[in-house]
Amino acid sequence: MIDVKAIIEIWKPRVRAYFSNFPWRNLLAFLFFLLMAYIFWLMLFFRRENVEGTYRVPIKYVNVPEDVVFDQPAPQHIDVRISDVGSQIFRYDILKPDTLRIDVGEYHQKNIQTIQGSELRYILNNLFPKATLLSYYPALIPISTSKLEKKQLAVVFDGEITTSGANLVTDSISFIPEIVTAYSSKKILETLTHATTEYTVFDNLKATSQFKIKIKKVESVKFVPDEVEIYIPIKEYTEKSFDIPITCSNLPKNLEVKFFPSQIRVSFLATLEDYKKIGPEDFAINLDYNKLKAREDGKIEIELTQSPAMIRNPRLSPGSVEFLFESHD
Repeated sequence: MIDVKAIIEIWKPRVRAYFSNFPWRNLLAFLFFLLMAYIFWLMLFFRRENVEGTYRVPIKYVNVPEDVVFDQPAPQHIDVRISDVGSQIFRYDILKPDTLRIDVGEYHQKNIQTIQGSELRYILNNLFPKATLLSYYPALIPISTSKLEKKQLAVVFDGEITTSGANLVTDSISFIPEIVTAYSSKKILETLTHATTEYTVFDNLKATSQFKIKIKKVESVKFVPDEVEIYIPIKEYTEKSFDIPITCSNLPKNLEVKFFPSQIRVSFLATLEDYKKIGPEDFAINLDYNKLKAREDGKIEIELTQSPAMIRNPRLSPGSVEFLFESHD
């Protein structure tokens, strides 16, 4: 087994001696002159002319009518190669060029459907005011549009919602707005019955919440708005239970029926607000004689025939009972 401690003790004085004899003064002098050389290089670079640089400029289209779509895919960026003084090139390398904003509505008023040639060079020169424009790609930006059909669609949630502890979603979730407008061709719109949200998971919610959520994209369809707010109502629930007697309807006068057991434990969840408002009289378990006489095995499954609307997750124990008819003849 290697004795690490012994190895450290052997090498410790050697390492200490090496660093104590190291020519730190020479190293510091070297680093100083290296820094000065870099500064002089930067000064020369900043003053140098005709330094070239290539940049990818993002494009943002503004003032686009809601009920139109571009006839051709609109480029999302343009690659530009320029020549400028070193200081400006250094600035563009660090800060990046501004976004190229294209006012579609303004160009359409001028009856311009494609930005190219001198018009494209003009707006690029505004981004690089003192630079020489060497090249750019794409060479043209198509902005022609076509008017679309529209259809109102209800928003439908796609995802999962989980709550923490005794909290539960108290009602149906809702959206603000509940209706969005879809723009597309008539043929495509006929296939759409609703607008679905992007699949989203809301986990461990503890109280009523409201979030922004995107509408799921559909090819060749434009949704307005493309983002809605989802409202999720949540309240704290507590458990309660009652013993409810079983009754029988349509029973002949000469017959009596006995159930084993005669009472069923009903357990359920209720909000703290509704907890004290609910009593055993709000529940009923009624079995029809006609169904009982059809059961030759003397056993039948049961269910609630009456319960308050505000309860959640009712459970019956046991879930079935045995019965016996007795005649009074």
